[in-house]
Amino acid sequence: MTVDLTDAEKQSSKEIPHPSLQEGSSIYGSTKVFPDYQAEDGEVYFTLVHGIAHESSVSFVAILQATRALRKGFESAIYFYGPGSLNCLATRGFPTTGASAFPGEQNINTSLKTFMDEGGKVYCCRFGLSLHGAREEDLIEGVIPTHPLDVQDALIHYKRKGAIINSTYMF
Repeated sequence: MTVDLTDAEKQSSKEIPHPSLQEGSSIYGSTKVFPDYQAEDGEVYFTLVHGIAHESSVSFVAILQATRALRKGFESAIYFYGPGSLNCLATRGFPTTGASAFPGEQNINTSLKTFMDEGGKVYCCRFGLSLHGAREEDLIEGVIPTHPLDVQDALIHYKRKGAIINSTYMF
């Protein structure tokens, strides 16, 4: 079946080539950042969950809390995974990246940049990006891409450092 398109529909469809990359193109690195920790006697595992940018205040508030901890003198890091990985995209904006279609559209980007500028670390799961078609090259500069197996080991790493763990989620 052939669909008739208007001139405007044809023009809109051709503005950006699709697909932008050929199938099989590598858009994610494979370096695993954290060691493969194994349990030690008596250790307990704590589950980390995630939230989506602009779907609620969960992700934004987590960034604000991490920044507050950093300013209190804590070593502070944020790890985004699953749909939470979308929080780390530099490509947010409409009609162009960096623009705000509504007040606050860039709050997450601005807050993450501030957090990193002040010494915080931001990690982002590559698999979380891939679930939503987001590319590693679209990450905010300074965000550290991580292997999917790093989620658990990052939690173990920071628990062993004695971190206060703030686990946020959205359902």
